[in-house]
Amino acid sequence: MSYDFDLFVIGAGSGGIATARRAAEYGAKVGVAEFDRLGGTCVNRGCVPKKLMVYASHFPDLFAEAQGYGWSAVESSLDWEKMITAVNNEVTRLNGIYQKMLDNSQVEVWEGYGTFIDAHTIQVGERQVTADKVLIAVGGYPIKPDIPGIEHAITSDDIFHLQEKPQRIVILGGGYIGSEFACILNGMGSEVTQIIRHDKILRGFDEDLRNEIQEGMGKHGIQILPNSQLTAIEKTPEGINVRIRRGDEEEETVVVDVVSLAATGRKPNTQKLGLENTQVQLDSKGAIIVDQYSQTTEENIYAVGDCTDNINLTPVAINEGRAFADTVFGNKCRRMSYENVPTAIFTTPEAATVGLTEAQARAKYGNAIKVYRSRFRPMYYTLPGKDEKTMMKLVVDQSNNKVLGAHMVGNSAAEIIQGVAIALKMGATKADFDATVGIHPTSAEEFVTMR
Repeated sequence: MSYDFDLFVIGAGSGGIATARRAAEYGAKVGVAEFDRLGGTCVNRGCVPKKLMVYASHFPDLFAEAQGYGWSAVESSLDWEKMITAVNNEVTRLNGIYQKMLDNSQVEVWEGYGTFIDAHTIQVGERQVTADKVLIAVGGYPIKPDIPGIEHAITSDDIFHLQEKPQRIVILGGGYIGSEFACILNGMGSEVTQIIRHDKILRGFDEDLRNEIQEGMGKHGIQILPNSQLTAIEKTPEGINVRIRRGDEEEETVVVDVVSLAATGRKPNTQKLGLENTQVQLDSKGAIIVDQYSQTTEENIYAVGDCTDNINLTPVAINEGRAFADTVFGNKCRRMSYENVPTAIFTTPEAATVGLTEAQARAKYGNAIKVYRSRFRPMYYTLPGKDEKTMMKLVVDQSNNKVLGAHMVGNSAAEIIQGVAIALKMGATKADFDATVGIHPTSAEEFVTMR
């Protein structure tokens, strides 16, 4: 049977675009459907604009720390409108770059929702298109909990479009998104209260990393309310009243300008795809079920990225998509490996991690685990006289000396762990770390000098 396209991609986020371009390199005729701006969550309302705001939030500390090095005091204030406009202009620039990349790869862009008519036919707006293979790369979306007055709250997506800096903000949730935005807005001068259901932020990460970040956030002035629930939101002329229950205590009310549901979870964006017209199966959370080659339960349909709810990171979606294109169109059978995937948390202090947490390693290997840990004040903070700490940690299997996990909290953690991740991916041992000459004086050298 003849089809309009060899591959049609639904969703032009990072994973969809990477897949489309890689398949086109192998000579496939490729189309992609997107109802929104090119680039998906990461470029438009995730990693890119968030990281730019992280940079912006660091300048007050830099101005203050400079005085320890002999620079005169700086009086400066944030022009929120100028900052947020610059951030969104950069996003627009990147949209244009993605369009050029697709044009150069001869990938045809169809504007609109892609909905399955059958396994090989997709409706996009008023038109239909057929394809031999179809890739679903539609990502996820933030969800709002069922709380009275929830319509007065925004999600993390909306923070990039606030017209004014919130003077007082409540952030609900203790995941990495909520913790990052708590630090961003705190650094920009907002009064931040973060409500978390458990005793610590960042559930699922290494305990030492969680403790270090939570302590650091508190030192920087963020009020974290553990074991707490937001029970109701009410908009008044004076502001937004947020009712909070802390454990068994009576409810208290906090008055703020903005309530952000920055970390209450995301769901796979699979509702409007017409999957009932195919054999594609979903799990109980609405995520698309795929095998190790990203193939769904419908032979010609594949899925990558957050809509499969595997590891919801942009580089993972990109790698999954490229592995699919290499396998199906490049005759290079390749699977995405989910072992030792590094990730960063752009809080203040920053953190990054790769491999197993200490708890995961002990659960798997028991008493064979040995932990190397170091906590110190980096040289940078000695002249400013600030009590800022860096924590580094290696989790090692003593039976073969293999490093199973590396965790860091402190300046440039993401940049440092990226290099360490290569070592773990290659199966490095603690002896390999010990035999590596450190670069002095740096914080990074601590990873090769821990005893």
